[in-house]
Amino acid sequence: MARNPVTWLGSPTFPKAAKTALADTQLRQNLRKATGTIRGRRAAAVAEMTDWEQLRVAGEQIKDDVLARLDTLLVQLEESVTARGGTVHWARDAEEANRIVLDLCRAEDAQEVVKVKSMATAEIGLNEALEAGGVHAIETDLAELIVQLGDDRPSHILVPAIHRNRSEIREIFQRRMGVEVSDEPADLAEAARSYLRQKFLTTKVAISGANFAVADTGSIVVLESEGNGRMCLTLPDTLITVMGIEKLVPSWQDLEVFLQLLPRSSTAERMNPYTSVWTGVTPGDGPQRFHLVLIDNGRTATLKDSVGRQALRCIRCSACLNVCPVYERTGGQSYGSVYPGPIGAILTPQLVGDLHDPLAASLPYASSLCGACFEVCPVRIDIPSVLTHLRAEVVAAKGRTPESIAMAAAAWMFASASRYEKAQKAGSLARFLAKDGKITSLPWPGSKWTSSRDVPAPPKESFRAWWRKNRG
Repeated sequence: MARNPVTWLGSPTFPKAAKTALADTQLRQNLRKATGTIRGRRAAAVAEMTDWEQLRVAGEQIKDDVLARLDTLLVQLEESVTARGGTVHWARDAEEANRIVLDLCRAEDAQEVVKVKSMATAEIGLNEALEAGGVHAIETDLAELIVQLGDDRPSHILVPAIHRNRSEIREIFQRRMGVEVSDEPADLAEAARSYLRQKFLTTKVAISGANFAVADTGSIVVLESEGNGRMCLTLPDTLITVMGIEKLVPSWQDLEVFLQLLPRSSTAERMNPYTSVWTGVTPGDGPQRFHLVLIDNGRTATLKDSVGRQALRCIRCSACLNVCPVYERTGGQSYGSVYPGPIGAILTPQLVGDLHDPLAASLPYASSLCGACFEVCPVRIDIPSVLTHLRAEVVAAKGRTPESIAMAAAAWMFASASRYEKAQKAGSLARFLAKDGKITSLPWPGSKWTSSRDVPAPPKESFRAWWRKNRG
C-alpha cells in the first residue's frame, strides 16, 4: 500500500517540530494576534444564540446518525447524483483518488485547473500528483494562494496562511506575481484578483471539495467567504468534486443545523457570505460535466473504533485550533499534517492507521488536555477523551519497552505494603544527590526527567515511618 500523504514526508515528530517553532518569535506573535482575534469574535457570535447548546447536540446526533447509516446513505447519494446527470467515482485511498482526478483532467486535455479551497484534496496530496502528471493546479482561495506562491505549507484549517503577516504576504506577491503592492489588505486582495481573473475565464476544469452532500437530493454544498469558489463552480465546463465519505447529511432539514453551526464557529459570522449548492448537471447553466470522487483514505478503519470514530463528525470549522494553548504557541506546521491542532491530533493518527509511525504516534501527546477544544466544538467531539484513548493505543503498539517494564515494576511494588515501604526507604537515599533541596541531575534513565525539570529532594523519613514512630 502506498504511503498516506495526510502527513508530510520528512516531517519531524511533534516535540521536535514544536521546539523549533517555539524559538520563532515572529511566528508566535502572528499566531497570538490571529487566534486571539478569531476567538473573541466567535465567542460574541455564539453568545447571540440562545439555543446554541441545543444546536450543538443536534449536530452531534445528526453526524452520529450519518456514521451509523453511512453505507446506505452513500448508495443513496450515488443514485441521486447519477439521476441528475453526474458521475460518481469511488476511491479507496489517496493514490486511487489522485489517479481518478488526473485521468479526468487528461480526458478534458487540461494543462491547468482552478481549485476551490479543499481539505480533502490537500489530504491526498492532489496538487503534487497533478503536477507530476503534467497538470498545474491553481489555488484560488486567497490564503491557499499565499501558501502556494510562497512554496509553503498550510498551518490552519480555515486560514492556511495564519502564520504569515501582511509584510510577508506583500513580499511573496511582489516576488511571484511581479507586481508592486502595499501591505494594505485591500491592495493585497486586489493583486490576487487581478492575478486570478484570467484564470477563471480561460480554465476549462475546476476542482472543489465539499462541506456537505445531501443524500436524498444529491446536492453538493460549498461554503466560502471570498467568491472565488462561486467562480470555480460556475464558469468551467467540467467540475470535479473530491469529498470524504463522511461529509453526508441525510436531508435538507439536517443541513439547516450546520448552516447555523459552521459560520459562527469558523468565521464568527451569522451566516455564510457565499453558500454554493449544485445538484448534478443543468443543461446550458454551469458546468456540463460533473464528477464526484468519494474518498475513504482511512475513514472506514476509523469508523471501526467506537471511541475514535467521533473524529469523523468534524465539519472543519477550526474552532478547536483557535482556543488551543498548544496550537497558539507552536503553529500548525508543527503537526506535520494537513490537519493541525486538536482535531488533527486525533484525526491524523487514525487516517494514517499505523501507530508505529513516529509522527502519527507523537500527535496524541500534542495537548495539555485542558478541554477547551470540546467546549467550542460545534458537533461536541470529545477530543480529550479520544486523545487519552489514542495514547493508550500508542503505548500498546510499542509493546515491551523500558518504560512499560518500569511501569510493570512499579505496579508490582505498589501491590505490596512491605515492598512499598522498602522502596520508600531506598528512595530516601536520593537526598544525598540533592543540592539546595533539589536534584538537578540524575544518571540515565533519570536524566530524561532532569534534563527539563528538577526533582525535589526526598525526606529522610517517610510520613508512614514518622506516623508509626510518633503516633503508632
